[in-house]
Amino acid sequence: MSQRPFPFRTYLSYARRYFHGAREMRRHERVNPILPAPHRPEPAAWPDDRLTLAWLGHATVLMNLYGTRAVTDPALRARIGISVPGATFGPRRLVAPALAPDELPPVDVVLLSHAHMDHTDLGTLRRLPRSAHAVVARGNGDLARRFRRVDELAWDESARVHDGRLRVTGTPVRHWGARVIRDTHRGFGGFLLETRGRAVLFAGDTADTHRLLPTGWDRPVDVAIVPIGAYDPWIANHATPEQAWRMANEAGARWIVPVHHGTFRLSREPMDEPLRRLLAAAGRERDRVVITRIGETWTLPED
Repeated sequence: MSQRPFPFRTYLSYARRYFHGAREMRRHERVNPILPAPHRPEPAAWPDDRLTLAWLGHATVLMNLYGTRAVTDPALRARIGISVPGATFGPRRLVAPALAPDELPPVDVVLLSHAHMDHTDLGTLRRLPRSAHAVVARGNGDLARRFRRVDELAWDESARVHDGRLRVTGTPVRHWGARVIRDTHRGFGGFLLETRGRAVLFAGDTADTHRLLPTGWDRPVDVAIVPIGAYDPWIANHATPEQAWRMANEAGARWIVPVHHGTFRLSREPMDEPLRRLLAAAGRERDRVVITRIGETWTLPED
């Protein structure tokens, strides 16, 4: 896995923008409570002979992959950012997670695409069962030390999890992995999940790229979970909705689940813009975008 040069200017620009608006943001938060999630999943009712997904907010997707329960980039607290005893400094949610950590079913697999605090939230991880098998991008194993089994994957590397039922392969993305300023060793990427002849691509976080699948992968994927927000002004690190639509199609995705939007204010575009633009790009094929609101649940049709 190749690590891009450390994006110091990106960090500095984000810090300036955040702290410049922090006072106004705090005033806004005092009079605007976190909205409830529009839908609430019921994972206890999901069958183990189907593939079912629910978007819990931001990049967190809960899945039942034919009996293997997996969660991606779990960030389920009210605020993300730098934590000190008794407080966390960073963006607050606009919409509550569809499920709190203690409302999740027993999780078999935890997937961590990279170390950014909106994707690897240590406070949430501390509330997940130690028995879960963590699969993380190369160089991020220390962030998942609480779990009894941890696999670090570079791009194109694979691991078998949950007694071999699920094959997870690291996939390439165009992003960066540092958690703090000098943290340049960390890897980043997505994951391809394979079981029972089905394939789900979780792209993590990525800018525009023409490669989201492992080397040698030559068939379509059933579902692509792709990020669509935080592109203004972070276009060098986050894809636009139109780019995300094209990337999912290039991956041969039959169905598309958009994430990384509508949860935290991380950029300048209006909160509802990413989804509007994605659906406009999809046009007559917008029915392939199967989850659009936090908490919605969808089950893969069996052909």
